[in-house]
Formats: sequence, structure tokens, C-alpha cells
Amino acid sequence: MNVLVTGANGTVGTALRDHLEDELEAPLETTWLDIEPHSDPEYETLVGDVTDYATVRAAMEGQDAVVHLGMPDFLGGPSDRSLEWSAGFGASCQAICNVLEAAANEDVDTVVYASSNHAVGMYEVEHAPDIYEPAFELEIDHTVPPRPDSRYGVVKVFGEAMGQLAADTHGLQGYAIRICSIRDPEYDHPYGDAERGVDRGSFERESDDYAEQVARQQCMWQSRRDFAQEVARCLEHGGARADDGESGGFEVFYGRSASDRSWFDLERAREVIGYEPHDDATAWDGPPEAGRPD
Repeated sequence: MNVLVTGANGTVGTALRDHLEDELEAPLETTWLDIEPHSDPEYETLVGDVTDYATVRAAMEGQDAVVHLGMPDFLGGPSDRSLEWSAGFGASCQAICNVLEAAANEDVDTVVYASSNHAVGMYEVEHAPDIYEPAFELEIDHTVPPRPDSRYGVVKVFGEAMGQLAADTHGLQGYAIRICSIRDPEYDHPYGDAERGVDRGSFERESDDYAEQVARQQCMWQSRRDFAQEVARCLEHGGARADDGESGGFEVFYGRSASDRSWFDLERAREVIGYEPHDDATAWDGPPEAGRPD
């Protein structure tokens, strides 16, 4: 299977570099596209800008699938709720269109799009911090209306809408994974955000802020290998549909590991693509190494 990955050198991209091949049964040939080389020369990178259509089209040649992670501008992040237009906003939308157009023109079978929980993030904003409690009753699945919490979330909704259009009108098989929380290897556990806060001097380990970060991540965390597994299941499902002559579908899944307290549905991903997380966010008693489950 030949796969193009955009945004290859970020936190999410390196999770695929580290784990995707292990999660796929079929042989994998990957092209890793990013705006600049990785700091580690071991990570081979095709350098190019996803806002340039010619670059994306050239990289798409000969591919069976594309995983689109690249986002030219983070738009101030998920806490930025301004309504103003910006060049970065436009560039992020342009990159999505470039990838979908190039995939359609190169007859690529499958597109996996890195969406975000922030496409429906206002549900969390509305109910936090009570939503992090195990007994809180709310389920957000693929059928709920989008409620972006920021311009970042709006771009993710735009990408999903364009993916649906590409599926309906150009026969692409598309998958949007609304990623909940993926972290760099150092913080790849449900205590990661809390430990990062301590490392940065933001709060102490015994504080209420620390406890809230742990509670949130027990709902949100997706291990790096679980994300790679979910992408792998999308690629396999899309490839199987193409082999059977099927096309023109679009699915929305949530990207998280197992948990007994998350409001984000996993049943759709289990049912459609057979995603079954390796890791469980609520199986940890503390940060590594003492808290690492067997």
C-alpha cells in the first residue's frame, strides 16, 4: 500500500511514523510530506508546502491513500474564539482543498483526514468540568451537529464538509478522525498533560489543577499507537471497498483510547472499521513508571 502523509513531522505525524507499519498487515510504502525537514535525519521527509497545489499533486502520484494531517496555521489554538478572517485561516482551508482535489485527480482510493474534537468542542466548554466525572451522562457520536469551539474547530468542520462533498461527487472514500488528545512520546499517557503542567511550573502535583488535567485526559487520551491503529483500520477498510468496486463513502469517528468515562463514542469506529484500542486511559494509577498498567 502506497500512502502519502502530510504534516509528517508534527506530534501526530510522528505517531504514524513510529507505529503505522506495525498496525498494517499489508506492506507499506510511505511518502512523508512536511514544510521542512525533521530535525532528526533518520526521519526522511519530502519537503513541500500543502498550500501549493502543484506540490501536493506531484506527491499524490502513484498513491493508494492519503492521510492529511498538515495544517499551515494553528489559528491561535482551540481557545481563540475570534471571528476575524486571517491569511492562515484561508491557507488551512486551501490545504484541505488541495489534498482532496489532487486525490480525486490522481484516482486515490482513500482519504483519512485528521479532524479534531474541537469540531464539537463547545459541548465540552458548556459542561466542563463536570463532564470529566465518571457519572456524567452525555454521549457525542457521529450524528451530532458540529459545534466548533474556535476558528481551529471551524476549519476542522470545513474539512469534514469538503470530505463529504468529495465522497458524494467524486467517489472518494473518506474518513474523518476527530482526534481527542495525542501527545509527544514523553507525555504519551493519561497523566501527560498534568505532568507537563508540573514540568512547566504551572501548578503542583497535588493541586486541583493537576487533578482536573488527569480527569480530562482519562476522557480524551489517545495513545500514539492507538491513533496509528485507527488510521490503519481506515486505510484497510478503504482499500477493501476499492477492491470490491465500492466508492463514495464518508465516515466520522472519534480518536481516543478506551475509557470508562468519555463522552466521545467509539462504537461507530468499532462497528465500521474494527478499531479496538490497545490502551485504556482509566487503567493507569499514576504517571509512569509506577502507574503503567501491565
